[in-house]
Amino acid sequence: MSEATNRSILVVGGGITGLSAAVEAAESGCSVYIVEKEPYLGGRVARMNKYFPKLCPPNCGLEINFRRIKTNPRIRFFTMSEVLKISGSPGNYDVTIRINPRYVNEKCTACGKCEEAAETTIPNPFNYGLDRVKAAYLPHDFAFPLRYVIDPSVVGTEEGERIRAACPYGAVDLDMKPQEFDLNVSALIWATGWQPYDASKLLYYGFGKYSDVITNIMMERYASPDGPTGGKIVRPSTGEPVQKVAFIQCAGSRDENHLPYCSGVCCLASLKQATYVLDQNPDAGVFIYYIDIRALGRYEDFFKKVQKDERVVFIKGKAGEVTLSQSGKPVVQAENQITGEITREEFDLVVLATGMVPSTAESKVPFDVTYDEHGFMLNGNVEAGIIPAGCVKRPVDVATCVQDATAAALKALQMTVRR
Repeated sequence: MSEATNRSILVVGGGITGLSAAVEAAESGCSVYIVEKEPYLGGRVARMNKYFPKLCPPNCGLEINFRRIKTNPRIRFFTMSEVLKISGSPGNYDVTIRINPRYVNEKCTACGKCEEAAETTIPNPFNYGLDRVKAAYLPHDFAFPLRYVIDPSVVGTEEGERIRAACPYGAVDLDMKPQEFDLNVSALIWATGWQPYDASKLLYYGFGKYSDVITNIMMERYASPDGPTGGKIVRPSTGEPVQKVAFIQCAGSRDENHLPYCSGVCCLASLKQATYVLDQNPDAGVFIYYIDIRALGRYEDFFKKVQKDERVVFIKGKAGEVTLSQSGKPVVQAENQITGEITREEFDLVVLATGMVPSTAESKVPFDVTYDEHGFMLNGNVEAGIIPAGCVKRPVDVATCVQDATAAALKALQMTVRR
């Protein structure tokens, strides 16, 4: 006979995996808490321009989840929050959570008066620092919750007081302090996602040295209508539209000196981003330097579609280095493994397809859980009631994250019943 226990679940991470797991569990009758470190829900998917292979905007899927959260009283979420401590056992965990100050309370209507009063600017977190925003800012146009954030740099200053005075609703609260509270839950779903591999470690590609060498996540923001260039793909060094773009696959991946594994989705991301370039400029040319193109199952048709485009040149061979030409443009040198030729091509823009590193490689779970040698959480943690989901288990695409979230929710629901 089964005995009902604490019917609540904590989901750590408010990206697409965490949101999917949360709504599945809540709609099955459980109370669900979501903890997210950013000031908004949606994770990295919210920063994407389009999904592959349909090439539709991510706001479609996110909006559905946001609506399900708004209308479900069983779900509570905490942004700008983190898990400090976990104790207990399956079915009975005590969790300590800290909420960091946003300096804007629930009275905010997103009217923008605080932003108008601000003068200080900071690197835009949502755009990976590619542009700047005011110290009083809305994280992005589609932010959920739709509420401003005040940067700590202006707290305690005259500017901060001007920002406070500008709000007609009393929503700016510069006296906010970090708050800690405890929750008791039956299980935790750990869905904190991934980080891009640090491209500055790839010295031979010149990232950080040459401004026209960027990463794939930066490319996603450049192509986005709400990105730093309003969706125009340009050379960062000059602001000129690009005519010729290189995508370097496995930038740091499948390399024993960096990431020895394949992230699986980087090839598809570059194929998708190639379409961004060509849609904006039909006369542009794209070169893709690859070891192998990984486009398995239903994604093969997407690969073949891009491959048939005569404007896309595939060069089988890992790029050896990136230098600058006399005109200041990046030059990619590589050996074409099919022809044996050493090629040197000049480009307006070089995009490094960096791999996925689990967030748990650095930010560990504050509990006794197990990881593999790369920091991915192992499935053995399920029995301990702390259930990994999505990219903390292995590199996967958005669709697989959603599927994995459903499985994680089912496992967590089982923890709410003691046999």
